[in-house]
Amino acid sequence: MITTHQATEILAQSSGGTGVPIRELLLVLCTAAVVTYLATGAVRILAIRFGAVAIPRDRDVHVQPTPRLGGVGMYVGLAAGLLFAQQLPALTRGFEFDSHDVQAALVSGGVIVLVGIIDDKWGLDALTKFVGQVTAAGIMVVMGVSWFIIYNPFGDGGSTIILDQIQSGLFTVAVAVATINAMNFVDGLDGLAAGLGLIAAVAILLFSIGLLHDQGGDVSVYPPAMIAAALAGACLGFLPHNFNPARIFMGDSGSMLIGLMLAAISTSASGRIPLTAYGTRDLVGLLAPLLLVSAVMFIPMLDMLLAVIRRTRAGVSPFSPDKMHLHHRLLQIGHTHRRVVLVIYSWVGVLAFGAVGSSLLDRQLVVVLVAAGLLAAFLFTAIPSLRDRRQERG
Repeated sequence: MITTHQATEILAQSSGGTGVPIRELLLVLCTAAVVTYLATGAVRILAIRFGAVAIPRDRDVHVQPTPRLGGVGMYVGLAAGLLFAQQLPALTRGFEFDSHDVQAALVSGGVIVLVGIIDDKWGLDALTKFVGQVTAAGIMVVMGVSWFIIYNPFGDGGSTIILDQIQSGLFTVAVAVATINAMNFVDGLDGLAAGLGLIAAVAILLFSIGLLHDQGGDVSVYPPAMIAAALAGACLGFLPHNFNPARIFMGDSGSMLIGLMLAAISTSASGRIPLTAYGTRDLVGLLAPLLLVSAVMFIPMLDMLLAVIRRTRAGVSPFSPDKMHLHHRLLQIGHTHRRVVLVIYSWVGVLAFGAVGSSLLDRQLVVVLVAAGLLAAFLFTAIPSLRDRRQERG
């Protein structure tokens, strides 16, 4: 575990040698953000001409026809950020060792964006979309990105679970498809999915930076850090176009891309933590990749699980749309469109900080900060209800 003082030193540390290339990763993030911002403006014009426009439906929150395909602009920015990273001397080490994580992210990301484009324009049934998601995740596995090691801290001294090729592939595809659909399900308000993607990507980027520091700039940790930086930049560059009132939607091409990239980043980071770095009894340290992806995706996953249960009980397909998602419920209790987005940001941000902070900062400090954050998020969420009760009493 890193102390608060050491964490400060990490952020202040310059690049080069075996140090942590903070500045270069920030350059990748900024490059992806700028390219995404510019590309999305052009994509918006093309989407209108192409006829990829979301017409308001009963379950929708927006009331004006809005172009889709924002995910195309995000992918262009993501790819630009990663290609730029390859040109930076401090980051080229991440492309030189025997790993194809970045290439796998780009290729599988291109496939999922293509599936999303078809869905945004013509519409796909749930089964066909699912097949497309599995295909994209499968390509990622075939190119070498998969969960191959899981730490089990329980039992006598802890143990390491090694997955064989089939187990690794199936587990990775399952994680990827679940993450893709969680982001797809939660994409119902302007700026929501992009903001959650930004928070998650930044959280995993910070975690990767911590690993780079702990392992003296180990080249195997470069890919998840670079992909996280590029994804964070893509989400950041898209937000000005998408925050309420949105001028363009990311569509399934964008939400599925974010989900797949988050799965790729967390998978790429898995197995990078040696047992000697933390000790076999340090549960948080050894399970950090699993805990981190669970924390940042908890709200979307919970929303997706509740939707599946709700629709199954109603006797309809788990993929059939409705107006009972978490963001719909927050709107019903009196939050404005923008405030709903900020409420969900706050919950996911606190959970993400708790997961990352536990491996970077003093645990007692993290517990106090997370408790305070959860209390603040709860009060922020309950504001409309508290106001209504006060008015009733008055």
